[in-house]
Amino acid sequence: MGRVSVKENKSMYQVRREELGLSREKASELLETIPPERIEKIENQKSLPHPEEALVMAEAYKMPTLCNYYCANDCPIGKRYVPEIKQKDLSQIVLEMLASLNAMQKKQERLIEITVDGKIEGDEIEDFVYIQEELERISIAVESLQLWAEQMLADNLIDAEAYHSYKNSRK
Repeated sequence: MGRVSVKENKSMYQVRREELGLSREKASELLETIPPERIEKIENQKSLPHPEEALVMAEAYKMPTLCNYYCANDCPIGKRYVPEIKQKDLSQIVLEMLASLNAMQKKQERLIEITVDGKIEGDEIEDFVYIQEELERISIAVESLQLWAEQMLADNLIDAEAYHSYKNSRK
């Protein structure tokens, strides 16, 4: 293995590579399509990764959250529309989702009242914004659950063949 960087503000890409004990040269062999010089530029934030490079790194480094990180932080469109999802325990994800679903159940009738005329005005705006924010929390919880499952699959803690077979049978 080559030298270990002592740089303080390492990119997520560099942190993961180092966690795996890979030099840039070894990482390049694993990644196949990304040369060591390109890895260095990405890690030192001299160049943003291309979407396909982020995907290759996420798969080879067995870290699905790299895709979300790329979308939320490096992609110009994603920066605007994709929230960064932090890795959490399954119990925390489920509790957050249930709390948001319970809050939405209480606001269901209000949402119908607000939207029945196709306009949102006056005293409806405050409630509508609250409902939008609660729906965003549900969306983030769903994405967190998806990333959790992808990480469990990458770590072989979920039987990938059974998982994908069942998922594909439901389409």
